[in-house]
Amino acid sequence: MTDLKIRELPDEKPVKMTVALPPDIHRDLLVYAALLSGSGGAMDPERLIASMLRQFMMADKGFASARWQAKAASLEK
Repeated sequence: MTDLKIRELPDEKPVKMTVALPPDIHRDLLVYAALLSGSGGAMDPERLIASMLRQFMMADKGFASARWQAKAASLEK
């Protein structure tokens, strides 16, 4: 299997959002879903978006620092 950052998707109750994607991002999302599903059948590529965003935000050190600072500031009040 391909070494993907997202291995499986959690089963969570989603919050509905509508997102417009450029065609090239949509094509890549379809390819990623196909790679992740492997021979197990087709996967809905929309299910990947939340996991991809979570992975991106977890890897963003600037975001983590700002979130930590905001949390610390709210606890001081």
